[in-house]
Amino acid sequence: MIHNIKKINLNHSFIFFFAVNIFSILIFKFNNINISTILCLFLILTIGISHGSLDHIKGKKLLEFFNIQHTYLFYLLYILTALMIIVTWILLPSITLILFLIVASYHFGKEDTEFLVVGKSYFTEILYFFKGFLIVLAPLYFHFQDTVNIFKLLLIDNEVFYSILSFVEANKIIEIGILVSTLSSIFLFFNKFEVIKFSIFLDFFSIIIINYYLSPLLAFTIYFCFLHSIRHSISLALELDGNNLLNGLKIFVKKAIPLTILTGVFCLISLYLLNSGDNLDSSILKVIFIGLASLTFPHILLEYLLEKNEK
Repeated sequence: MIHNIKKINLNHSFIFFFAVNIFSILIFKFNNINISTILCLFLILTIGISHGSLDHIKGKKLLEFFNIQHTYLFYLLYILTALMIIVTWILLPSITLILFLIVASYHFGKEDTEFLVVGKSYFTEILYFFKGFLIVLAPLYFHFQDTVNIFKLLLIDNEVFYSILSFVEANKIIEIGILVSTLSSIFLFFNKFEVIKFSIFLDFFSIIIINYYLSPLLAFTIYFCFLHSIRHSISLALELDGNNLLNGLKIFVKKAIPLTILTGVFCLISLYLLNSGDNLDSSILKVIFIGLASLTFPHILLEYLLEKNEK
C-alpha cells in the first residue's frame, strides 16, 4: 500500500502542477476574471475540511488505547479545544496567529511529504516545518501588502506585530526563509533518493506559481483544497480499502459527509453572526482562517496522540 500511495501522489502532483499552470496563466492573462471569496469559502467548506472529517473515527480509536468507553468525551474535548482556540484568537489575536502559522507550516510540510520519507528523526520534523513554511512565506513575498491586509481583517491590530513584519520585509528575511524552505525540499529529495520523490519539487513549484499569479486567498484555497486536502483524503481512502482506491474513496465520502455538513453549517452560522451587511469579504476571511485554526489544532493534536500511542 505504501508503494501505491507514493505512485498515486506522484501522479496527483503532476496533475496539480499542470492544472495550476494553466489556471494561473489564464487568470493572469484575463485579469478581469474575479474569483470571489464566496467561492473560496465554498471550496474550503467542502473539499478542504472534508479531509479531517474522519477525526471522530480516529478519536474512537484513541479512546480504545486509554480504555475509555464513553465516545462523547472525544466530541466534548474536540469541540472545547476548537472553542478555546477561537476565544484565544479573540483575546490574543497576534500570538494565536503566529502559533497557528507555525503549527500549520509543520502540519502542511509533514502531511504533504511523510509518505516519501523512510524513518523518522527530530531533524526530519524540522525539515517538515521549513518545507511547509513556504505556504506562509510565498504570499508574503509575492503579495506582501495584500497578505498584511488579510492579517488586519483577522483582528490583528498590534503595532508591534506590523513593525516586525516591516522589519522582516526590509531585511530580506522572507527571501532567506524561502531559501531555507528550498534547501529543506532539496534535502528531503536527495535523502535516500528515488525518482518518485520528484513530487516534492512539483509541489514546490506549484506553490510558487499559484502565489506568483494569484491573490493570497485564492492561492491558499487552491493549495489547501486541491493539493493538501485531496492528498490526505487519498491516504484515508487507501486506509479504508488498500486494494481499491475508488472503493476507498466511496467509503471515505460516505463517512465524511455528516461531519463535513455539520462543520459547514457551524461556519455558515458564524458567517451570519459576523456579517454586518457592509463587508461580506471581511466576514468570510474571519470564518475561513479563524475557523481553520480552531479545527487545525485539535486535528493535529489527535494525529499526534494517535501516532504516539500506536507506537
